[in-house]
Amino acid sequence: MARRPTGRPTDFELEVLKVLWESGPSTVREVLHAMLRERPMGYTTVLKMMQVMREKGLVECDKRCRPQRYKPTQSRTSVLRRLAGDLLERAFNGSTQLFLLHALDKKRCSTQELAAIRELLDEREGKER
Repeated sequence: MARRPTGRPTDFELEVLKVLWESGPSTVREVLHAMLRERPMGYTTVLKMMQVMREKGLVECDKRCRPQRYKPTQSRTSVLRRLAGDLLERAFNGSTQLFLLHALDKKRCSTQELAAIRELLDEREGKER
């Protein structure tokens, strides 16, 4: 029986989810090949992790086809929103200002990213009026 999805995927689980979000439903071998670009690991490591993720409700697989294809049970947006909200509360005591200041200070944004941030801020500001 599948467990309820956890609030935060582990770092390894998040790597698997990123592959699935980018590639769509994939076999264990396809996920392994995508992850090998970042670091060495074995097939059984990825298989076991994806089985655990299935038990936790993070992925589901179609058992009717062989090899089985796994897909995430949650969208990238919903997972990232939950992770950001959790970090905002745990590390920044709910202060969006501190969260954004530290995020923007950590990594340089492209012109397109800054434009998207400005657009979002303008949109949010317009809703509050």
